[in-house]
Amino acid sequence: MGFTGFPDEAFLFYEGLEADNSKAYFTQHKQLYEDAVRAPMLALTDELAAEFGSAHLFRPYRDVRFAKDKSPYKTHQGAFVERMPGIGLYVEISSEGLFAAGGCYTQASDQVARYRAAVDEDLTGKPLSSITDALVSAGYVLEGERLKTRPRGFDENHPRIDLLRHKSLYAGLAFEPEPWVHTAAVHGRVADAWRAFAPLVEWMCTNVRGSELPRR
Repeated sequence: MGFTGFPDEAFLFYEGLEADNSKAYFTQHKQLYEDAVRAPMLALTDELAAEFGSAHLFRPYRDVRFAKDKSPYKTHQGAFVERMPGIGLYVEISSEGLFAAGGCYTQASDQVARYRAAVDEDLTGKPLSSITDALVSAGYVLEGERLKTRPRGFDENHPRIDLLRHKSLYAGLAFEPEPWVHTAAVHGRVADAWRAFAPLVEWMCTNVRGSELPRR
């Protein structure tokens, strides 16, 4: 079946999981997760694949080995179209609605070094500034891990100091669970956002590239 939207039960599932993040809750509602969350997300990404490429759906289980929070399940379902390791397009559903994003998510040291060198250089840094300014003007939000102060080796008066603070950088747009989320209109909204993120993703692929570190 084609994508027809996310049913209201998808948001109710995550509201319940936030209240009771336990194996007992997930096991009891696993079929609801499969039918209302996973199946629609697969249908959506299958339809988007013709233009953007195949997406990987993340598992619902959290890796709690080194985490202080031992909650076993993620309170969202994400899917990622990878252009290069850590760089690509993302869509997510949670109790808060939908979230679409695009950019660089990894924090490998070699990528951070290449990113900052490219931002520092006018030839590559100015185009990125133009890209991010255009995205913000269009209503998108710039996200990613960033330093509170200037990175070592850069002047605090650098014209692109805000971009230099980033260790990862992506643009995103959140959609509340309004009635259209229950319809096939989701496809168009996500596709429009992903097209808007294309220049940022392309810049990242060209200037940051995938991590040189071995992937687990």
